[in-house]
Amino acid sequence: MGTTSTRRDAFRAAFPLTVPIAAGFLFLGCSYGLLMHSKGFAIWYPLAMAYFIFAGSMEFVTVNLLLSAFNPAAAFLLALMVNARHLFYGLSMLGKYRGLGWKKPYLIFAMCDESFAINSSARIPDGVDRGWFMLFVSLLNRWYWIGGTALGWLVGGVLPFSTRGIEFVLTALFLTIFLDQWMGERRHIPALVGVLASVVCLAVFGPGGFMIPAMVAMLVLFLVLRPYLDDAPKAGAAQAAGPAGSAASGAPDPKGDAR
Repeated sequence: MGTTSTRRDAFRAAFPLTVPIAAGFLFLGCSYGLLMHSKGFAIWYPLAMAYFIFAGSMEFVTVNLLLSAFNPAAAFLLALMVNARHLFYGLSMLGKYRGLGWKKPYLIFAMCDESFAINSSARIPDGVDRGWFMLFVSLLNRWYWIGGTALGWLVGGVLPFSTRGIEFVLTALFLTIFLDQWMGERRHIPALVGVLASVVCLAVFGPGGFMIPAMVAMLVLFLVLRPYLDDAPKAGAAQAAGPAGSAASGAPDPKGDAR
């Protein structure tokens, strides 16, 4: 189970890394809680979803799923598409989670983008237990979201103004993520593929049924274009290297000199 000092050291190492995430999760969680309150849901709805689902994007989407006609197949496919990236997160973390015993199931359940980013790249200080460190990262991030959700719902009951239109926060969230990815990449082919697939499916299937066909179309197009998309960054890196890359490639081989 670990000693008290082991857990304390792991908590002290993990907590500072999660503080920036707390700011974002409390804000987005509040937005989600406000949205659920504005739609007339009792507080146990958002809290249960924050506790058991713990997938921010999907929780926002679930609001409309709960208010629309019952369609479990569409809900399953939508959830799979929205959170498919976690399949790849899980595969990349198999080695890091190996040998963690009872902590491993919780780490798998509580993995989110932010926890993955910390646990996959953080340099854990010497003497700090790896399992407890990753557990506290996941635990803290999860409860930031749950706390923000509860706070948002409670605040929604005392706001002196209308919260009509608060559901636009989900659109704003996805737009912000899209713009961040757009500005962070030199090549925009994946983004353009996603936009064009969405526009075409919107025109063909209409606003009420374009989401799942658009996601399927994106998946197929990315699989088809994968060789080109994988090779392009390598070519861009070689061009970016410029004279330095040329000098490196033309440098004499130390082993050759030794021979």
